[in-house]
Amino acid sequence: MIQIKLKRGEAVERAIKRLKKVMDKEGIMKELRANRYYEKPSERKRKKSARARARVASDAKYNR
Repeated sequence: MIQIKLKRGEAVERAIKRLKKVMDKEGIMKELRANRYYEKPSERKRKKSARARARVASDAKYNR
């Protein structure tokens, strides 16, 4: 569980910003969005391979 303690005199908005940064670094929001809806294992594999193909194409484009 992530805990952010307010520092003396710190604005709440600033603390929320720190919390969001920590959550983003740990990948919590990404995981929540991924688990929002059920995804069949075959769909997961298809998306994974599509991302890999795009990454290879991008690498080939920039590393000629």
